Amino acid sequence: MKNKIVMTLAVLALSAPLAALAMDHGAMDKGHGDHSMMEMGQVAHQEVVDGVKATFKVLSMKEHMKASNMEMPKDLKETHHIMVEFKDAKSGKALTEGEVKVKVQNPDKSEQVKDLMGMQGHFGADFDLSKKGKYGVMSKFVLKDGKTRSAKFWYTVK
Repeated sequence: MKNKIVMTLAVLALSAPLAALAMDHGAMDKGHGDHSMMEMGQVAHQEVVDGVKATFKVLSMKEHMKASNMEMPKDLKETHHIMVEFKDAKSGKALTEGEVKVKVQNPDKSEQVKDLMGMQGHFGADFDLSKKGKYGVMSKFVLKDGKTRSAKFWYTVK
């Protein structure tokens, strides 16, 4: 199962440029085919924590697979990919080293806890957000400077 998830994430990461080109990015330069996964989807939450700008996105696996011309695996339980990108708040420099843990509180109060893997300039993991309602997303992260930081927000599935 873990290999299937890793493989799905790898395929998603490698197919991101094609999916990004298929989406409407408005003023984004469409002449380059190397858009990252972070450029896709809507920002779910953004905040500056102790000098670090954290940008969270929640992406539907179904939409990603469709945009990538791929079929959803029938046994895939995870419905969304949660990703976070960290940047130095002053310089804007990407911070790509560290450990990130996310806990998602489901609408029924059950929880999912996962370590986010580092990938192409961001950290991410897949979660099951299949029920409609409000999800509490809580993140703790320790980047290269060794400081423990946290961020939390609500995400609603309609």
